Amino acid sequence: MTGTASGPPSGGLMASILRLLATLSAIGRNRLSLLAVELEEERNRVLAVLAWGAVALLLLVFGLVFVALLLAVVLWDSHRLLALGGIAVAFLAGAGTCWWQATRILRDGGSLFSASLGELAQDQALLGGAEPPAQP
Repeated sequence: MTGTASGPPSGGLMASILRLLATLSAIGRNRLSLLAVELEEERNRVLAVLAWGAVALLLLVFGLVFVALLLAVVLWDSHRLLALGGIAVAFLAGAGTCWWQATRILRDGGSLFSASLGELAQDQALLGGAEPPAQP
């Protein structure tokens, strides 16, 4: 005997299984990290939509109040109409801009977990021996 072996040989079955488990653990950790990032992005997108929607609603209420004042003052004999009309138009234009921004955020949001699903499909293809799907 030339020496004592303290563990399984480096190329043995047990070492291969341990390396496989370590690799699978690392893959799982990476996928969970990606999922956490995607959840954070989705949360931020939802909060932005809610904020823009709240501002749009507030400006719409102001616009409607000024339109009502404009109609109440329509018979007055001064340039109050121009001022109230301008303010009402400004608030309504602001509400329209906020509404447009909120709908743009919703439209451009993409699908939830698309990156995670793509990575998992690629992992599945690699583990199954097939070619991974092409990334768009």
